[in-house]
Amino acid sequence: MNDWSPVAKVYDPLKAGSIDGTDVEPHDRAVWRAMVARYKPNKAVVGDPLLTLFVARLNPQTTEEKLNEVFSNYGDIRRLRLVRDLVTGFSKGYAFVEYKEERSVVRARRDANKLVVDQSELFVDFEQERTLKGWVPRRLGGGQGGKKESGQLRFGGKDRPFRKPINLPVTMNQEWGGGSRECERGGEREERYRDGSLSRERETDWGSRGRRDDRDRGRERGVEREYHRERRDRSYEREPTRERESTRERESTRERDDRRERDDRRHRDDKYRHRDRR
Repeated sequence: MNDWSPVAKVYDPLKAGSIDGTDVEPHDRAVWRAMVARYKPNKAVVGDPLLTLFVARLNPQTTEEKLNEVFSNYGDIRRLRLVRDLVTGFSKGYAFVEYKEERSVVRARRDANKLVVDQSELFVDFEQERTLKGWVPRRLGGGQGGKKESGQLRFGGKDRPFRKPINLPVTMNQEWGGGSRECERGGEREERYRDGSLSRERETDWGSRGRRDDRDRGRERGVEREYHRERRDRSYEREPTRERESTRERESTRERDDRRERDDRRHRDDKYRHRDRR
C-alpha cells in the first residue's frame, strides 16, 4: 500500500481494467487481447514525447486552424497533427500538440483540459505511447478512460484514476464470528463430525423429514381424490335430470307435429267438402 498511486507509472492491461488495480484475471476479451498484444511505438512519429500533449474528444468539424488558435494561447507550438482517416479524410476526434517549452506543456495540460471547443469538452493529457512503459492503444484493448456505455472502462489515467483498494485483514475472531462461543461451538461440531454422531443426526433428521413429506403428499392426494369423487357424484346426479328434460322436449315436439298433422287433415277435408257442394 506504500507504493500505491492513483495514476499508473507502468501500463498493465490487467490492472487498467480494474477500478482499483487489483484484478487477478481479465474480466473481458479486450483486456485479454491487450495482455497478449506485442505493441511497439510507431518509429515514424517525430517530436519530443515529453513536450507533446494528447488532445481527445474533439468535434468532428474541428480543424487544425481552430486547434492552433486555441492552443497557441498557452505557448509557442512547434508541431500540431490532427489525426484523420486515411480513406475518408474525416477527423478521428483526437490530435497531438507539441510545444517548444516545458512550461507551455504544463500550462496547457492544466488549463485546456475540459475546455469547450466547437461544443465539445476536450480531454488533454501527456502523450502516453512513448512515455508510459508497456503502453497498449485502445484499438488493441488497452488505452485509458472510455465510456460507461461500452462496458470497457480503463483506469489508471488522468480521466479515470485508480481508487484506493480496501484491504481488511481477517482475524480468527472475525473468521469464527468474533466470539469464543462460536469457537467452542465450532470445536464441538468438529468433534461430533469425527465420532459420526452429527452425520447420524442429520440422516435421522432427513429421514424423518422425508417421512413427513410423504405423509403430507398422501394427505394431499386423498383430498384430491375426494374432490374428484364428489364431482363425479354430482355429475351422476345431474344426468337423470338431463334425461327428463330431453324426454319432455321430445314429447312436446311430437305433440306439436301431431297437432300440425291434424290441422292439415282438417283443412284438406274442409276443402274437399266445399268442392262437392258445388
